[in-house]
Amino acid sequence: MKAVKAIVLIVLVLGIIWRNQGQLKTYGADAVPIKYVRTEGVFQYISKDEVKEVLMPLVMTGFFTADMQAIHQALAQMPWVASVSVKRVWPDAIDIKLREKKAYVRWGQNGLLTEKGELFIPKNIDQFQELPMVSGPESQQKKLLEIMKGINTALADQSMILAEFKVNDRWSWMLKLSNGMEIRLGHNEPLKKLQRFLKTLPLLGAEQVNAIAIADLRYTNGYAVSWKPEAAEIDWKKIVNPTHEITGQKNPI
Repeated sequence: MKAVKAIVLIVLVLGIIWRNQGQLKTYGADAVPIKYVRTEGVFQYISKDEVKEVLMPLVMTGFFTADMQAIHQALAQMPWVASVSVKRVWPDAIDIKLREKKAYVRWGQNGLLTEKGELFIPKNIDQFQELPMVSGPESQQKKLLEIMKGINTALADQSMILAEFKVNDRWSWMLKLSNGMEIRLGHNEPLKKLQRFLKTLPLLGAEQVNAIAIADLRYTNGYAVSWKPEAAEIDWKKIVNPTHEITGQKNPI
């Protein structure tokens, strides 16, 4: 599977620290204002400005009256946040630790899935076009992700890479590979048909396999193939009865 090209992180820990100077409300004599909010984590897609925007309304209060649960919930709802911990640090600070989600595949046109199948919809979806795309019935992302992992294993044996895995409402499968090949599997024993198809590919050879535009596997005992327009004419006799020459004589392999 192609992975999104990672940005090199120079630091192991990114600290976001700001001070509520000049923005404190008037408190009673016993109130202790929050002066510092420290947010710690390794971020590739979480914006510190977005974190600050979420937190500011919740920390403009007293040290003892700040709602830790509300802060936790507000941060946890951010698309890229995988986990949050929040705690008060005497005498005037709140420490926050964030862990960022990792995109594993795309879900449809607008979503991403983690490796565990958790769906999230970030704003910066365009930069993940290199990830494989999975799409299918609503709320079935975890099941389809597990199926996709099995498909990847089967394709890897033939050095093939999955680009798209689509399932319609009738649970009819369609695959698209990184070399442009489209594989139509239908809804009747699709994985079994895929495995049978893959076993035949070594007989065709790499050149012929790369020339396939569409492989329609929706047949009981075989499949149909459409070739790419630029594909060269195939010598089927050579494929069915391959030979090699030894000292001028042709012998079956």
